[in-house]
Amino acid sequence: MVQVNQCHVMAKPSGSVCNIDCEYCFYLEKEQLYPERQANWRMSDDTLERFIQQYIEAQSGPTVEFAWQGGEPTLLGLDFYQRVVELCAQHAQGKQIYHSFQTNGLLIDDKWCEFFKHHNILVGISIDGPQHLHDQYRVTRSKKGTHAKVMQAIELLKKHRIEFNTLTVVSSGNANSPLEVYEFLKSIGSKYIQFIPLVERLSTDDNQWRLDLASPNDHSKTVTSWSVSPRAYGDFLVTIFKDWITKDVGSTFVQTFDSTLASWLNQPAGICTFAAECGHSFALESNGDLYQCDHYVYPEYKLGNIHQTTIEIMNNSPKAVQFSRAKSSSLNSKCNACRFKFACHGGCPKHRFITTNTGQHHNYLCEGYFEFFKQSEKAMMIMARLLEHRRPATEIMTLSEEVDLFTE
Repeated sequence: MVQVNQCHVMAKPSGSVCNIDCEYCFYLEKEQLYPERQANWRMSDDTLERFIQQYIEAQSGPTVEFAWQGGEPTLLGLDFYQRVVELCAQHAQGKQIYHSFQTNGLLIDDKWCEFFKHHNILVGISIDGPQHLHDQYRVTRSKKGTHAKVMQAIELLKKHRIEFNTLTVVSSGNANSPLEVYEFLKSIGSKYIQFIPLVERLSTDDNQWRLDLASPNDHSKTVTSWSVSPRAYGDFLVTIFKDWITKDVGSTFVQTFDSTLASWLNQPAGICTFAAECGHSFALESNGDLYQCDHYVYPEYKLGNIHQTTIEIMNNSPKAVQFSRAKSSSLNSKCNACRFKFACHGGCPKHRFITTNTGQHHNYLCEGYFEFFKQSEKAMMIMARLLEHRRPATEIMTLSEEVDLFTE
């Protein structure tokens, strides 16, 4: 078996513990998997050091990128991340260490900003658009909106000149307002934008963990009311793309658009959703349990625990390798015949829960993805050609005034 020399781990040092109660969150109910840790949910110093040492050793390249998420990672406090920095320096082995931080922003203050700035940490802020859209689902336990506090955090980041990106969950609540969401994100200073389609199903299994949301092995087709529909997500992307291509190329970076352009240039996709194979992108729970992916935090997808097995060994285990390859090996005939397979690769396997006429599993979001790839095809081809001839992709904005870039 070929040795796998790289992996990515999304570390969740607070587990599923969070200081807000987003109504659409898929991760909050993971506390049911760890009932014994409700009183002691913090990642211990021993687990933290094992993780840092093992993660660095699992990377063959000169750089290591740590990603801290949750739950809500700021709940651990600044002292925890000061310790992170110390341990990284201690175990770096000459490698360059980088950190990214995904947060809801509610606990960010000047001290946090000084820490982010000093250590050049990339901060991702979760925000779903203007207040009336954001506060529909992103609320506190008392059901109060969080938008105002998130905006305070963003203003602090800008005050300290800290680079940040935004993560926007596209749900049934904001999917029908694409330009309002996009213009708002630009207005708050976001130049790096991630759109994450919300797709969750209600479980039909009488599972012992009392999880309400369906696991990948659950055959439920009952999509939650807060999930985005395939058509709505496709329209959302297309509407923003048509606006972006005429005025924002090179100044605003939308992850889905960048990944698609990379595929047109025969480069690896920038999003795991559109990669040819899954992984090796793991999720680490606060007790050291390592899972195949943060969307696959279910007992059957646990690879092991870093207190018993190293990340490098788990990364090269038959279970991890098989999971990675299954994305392409299980691709159905419709996807294999699709002209956009090179850019999509069937999407996230967790979303392959609808059935084709031939009885094969297919991606729920296919209709939306196909519409986006079709509508962006001509523009993507032109930008790829420009870049291949060492001309800036921004030239397409001038061409958009002269040429119809879209396929109706």
